[in-house]
Parts: sequence; structure tokens; C-alpha cells
Amino acid sequence: MTSHAIVIGGGIGGLAAALALHRIGWHATVLERAPELREIGAGMSQAPNALRALDELGVGKQARAVGVPTYATGNLRTPDGRYLQRARPGDPTPLLGFHRADLHRVLLEAIPPGWVRPGAEVTAVRQEEETVTVRCGHDELSAGLVIAADGIRSTARRLLWPDAPPPRFLGRTAWLGIAETPDMPGSMTLGPGGYFLIHPVAGDRAYWAYVTSADQPGLRYDSAEKAELLKHVGDWHDPIPALIGATAPGTVIRIDIHDLDPLPTYVNGRVVLLGDAAHAMSPDRGQGAGQSLEDAVVLAAALAGEPTIDGALRRYDAERRPRTQATAMGARQDGARSTSKGAYRLMTPMLRLVPAPLWRKGISRDGNSTWRWRPPRLT
Repeated sequence: MTSHAIVIGGGIGGLAAALALHRIGWHATVLERAPELREIGAGMSQAPNALRALDELGVGKQARAVGVPTYATGNLRTPDGRYLQRARPGDPTPLLGFHRADLHRVLLEAIPPGWVRPGAEVTAVRQEEETVTVRCGHDELSAGLVIAADGIRSTARRLLWPDAPPPRFLGRTAWLGIAETPDMPGSMTLGPGGYFLIHPVAGDRAYWAYVTSADQPGLRYDSAEKAELLKHVGDWHDPIPALIGATAPGTVIRIDIHDLDPLPTYVNGRVVLLGDAAHAMSPDRGQGAGQSLEDAVVLAAALAGEPTIDGALRRYDAERRPRTQATAMGARQDGARSTSKGAYRLMTPMLRLVPAPLWRKGISRDGNSTWRWRPPRLT
């Protein structure tokens, strides 16, 4: 079996794939179209399944060093500040909050020097029987395997899955930001038509996000994004208005939320989709990056355990497609509920009635099937 792969995309999924290949003795060339390799975005949380994947990639310790425990799943509030559920001080938390750039850097630093090529935009993919060739500008590179981890608008997906539907707008939009503020425990405030999420991240900072419904994508307020956001949550409980106020106006990120409809396969010849290129999902279960990390570990384990690349790709597809597509569908449904005014009126009294011990059990490290995932061994 060949031991060289081309990875398209230098985000968290692409770097995880390259690192997983390194762990099994393969070589990888990572092609990133951006001229500078860096992770865009603000913050995220990683659940136990993702942390186990990082452990198998050999960077669990480094990741935990830049992650911060967050009680967001345990501190549920209403806009007036009342708690629907409240974490107890000292409770173990299953989630770590990260700045995306911090986790990206952990992965990048673990990859052998020279593997990553920034400023390399892939424009064409050509397959032969056992070789795939990709074109970057005037250059062509060939390998026995291409891993397309180039995001929700993947070039490889568009070229090799031409009948696949484009990203689907889910009728929701979000504002994201990072504020300088220490000792923020994390919380999630449920309001009529939207929710406000807070995660602490390294460096005495807090990541925040407000997700709400939107009639159409593309609406922007340029320098007035903060003012528009405060129309929605300016009268919500502290520290929400203060967090928004402490965020530099030019750093507030506005995104429209899309996902991808399921594909019948993630494999086309010797090209395989990974991460958002395969199964981009809404952020409502906090599993986008986590599922990419899982993909990387499972793909490498299949390549190490199967006698042929074709057999390994079949195994990867069979293992990953059902889980990732079910997670994406669950996230889509969760997001629709969390931004529905009708669902809010039903959900808040129900959450108050859940006994605290039962709630804590549900958000424990193995509290749901997604978090209970265990990775295959790579070494």
C-alpha cells in the first residue's frame, strides 16, 4: 500500500488528518489555499469524544493545556437571569472551551516540518486507476490517496460529486466574538427566538455567540453589527451586554448557518471527504470540529488495518457516514427548536421540572451516545 496522501485543506480537520497519517507512518502533503496558515473564527467547545480523538492523535495533553473547563451545559438561564439548571461549584465538566486558533496551533505544531503548503489552491482533480493528481496553479501533485478536508464549500466535493446539493441555509444567523474577561464559568441563556452561549477560553477571555432565526442569508450591518445585536439581547442579564461591549467592533463575526444534505458515500475512487466537506453541520450540538477529529482517527486506523486503500476507504465510509449524518440531522433539529419561540415557551417550564441529579447525569462525560464514542488505536 502507498504511504503518501495529499490533504486538501489546512483547517482543524485537514491538520488532524495529516497528523493521524503521521501516527501510522504515512507521509502527507497539506494544501491550504490561504496564503497564511491560520484558523479563522472565534471559539468552540470540545466534548469527551473529541478529547479522546486528540489523545489518540498524541496531542491530548497539549490541547488540554490550552482548553478551559466550561459549565455552559450546566448553567441554563433565561434572559432575566434566572437559572433553569445550575452547575455546582467544583462539579466536573465534560467540556473544554477553546479559541479555535489555539487548538489549530496545537495540531500544526505536531505535524512534521514541510508538510504544509499555504497559498496552494486546488483547482482540478484527476483520477487514474491507483493515482490521484491535483492541480494547484501551474503545479500538479500526485498521490495514491487524496483527503478532501476543504470545508463546506469543498472544491473536491463540487468536482467529484457534481450532483450533490449545495450548502443549505437553515434559516438561522449568529454573531460571534471574543472578549477580555477573566473567571467566566460558561452558560447558555435560552430566549424566545434565540440563545446566547458563553464559553471561557485561554488567556482570561470569553467566547460568546448569539444564534437566532433569519429570513434570508447575507444581511449585514457592517460597523453596526454590535448595535444590531444589542437590539436582540441588550436587556438580557449580566454579563451579556458587558461581554458584547467589551468586544472590539471590528472583531465581531457574523455568520449565516448552513449545513449539507447527506451524501450516499464519502468516497469517490481514491478521493475521500473528511470533516465539513463530508458532513458540515450546524453548531447546535458543538460537534463540527469534534466529528472531523473522529474522522481523522478512524480513517488512519482503517488505512493501517486494511490491506488495500480501497478496502480502507470502504471501512471508513461504513463507520463514519451513519454517525456523522445522524449527528448533523440532530444538530439541525436542535437548532430549529432552540430558535423557535413556540418551543421556548414549552421548553423552559419543562427544564425547570428536571431534577438536578438527573440533569447532571445527562451532561456527564458519558451522558449521551455522541460523547461516549471511543477511538480506535493508531499506535
